[in-house]
Amino acid sequence: MLNDLILIGKIKEGDIKAYEGLFRLYYEPLCRYAVTYVNRMEIAEEIVQDLFYIFWKERSKLPVFQSVKAYLYGAVRNRSLQHIEHLLVQDKYREERLNDDTENDFQTPLESLEYKELQERVEKTIQNFPERRQRIFRMHRFEGKKYTEISAELALSVKTIEAEMTKALQTLRKEIDLYIHTR
Repeated sequence: MLNDLILIGKIKEGDIKAYEGLFRLYYEPLCRYAVTYVNRMEIAEEIVQDLFYIFWKERSKLPVFQSVKAYLYGAVRNRSLQHIEHLLVQDKYREERLNDDTENDFQTPLESLEYKELQERVEKTIQNFPERRQRIFRMHRFEGKKYTEISAELALSVKTIEAEMTKALQTLRKEIDLYIHTR
């Protein structure tokens, strides 16, 4: 308990060595703990890294607490639960959008027809992407995955994911512009 108070005091004063020691001591156990909630090591690592980033960034505002360990584990639990809640909200929104009858959003049958034509054209364009670009685009836009998640799943760099998404979006913009200007 006294050691924790001394450690927090040093970190509050900006002692990077004390912070690094804390990080090395708790990083792996906290990741293993987070993965019991989120079931994916990449996400668990992201949660713990974000926690340590905020811990250092907000070090001057750190409260005095009895146990650093209890604080860190509690924070990881809370962040993991927030992540799960966020995923549930995303799933609910996605489900509502899928169940939503888009045609009712249009005023006239012509608008509805134009929307269907554009939707078919966009889908055809996506199908014509190279296989890797198509997979990355669908994972990001339709499955809601982050670039880092796609990168880990496909064993590609984040820069490659960004480049593929940029190319996909440029192609789609051109196709939509062409559709609009030929109407």
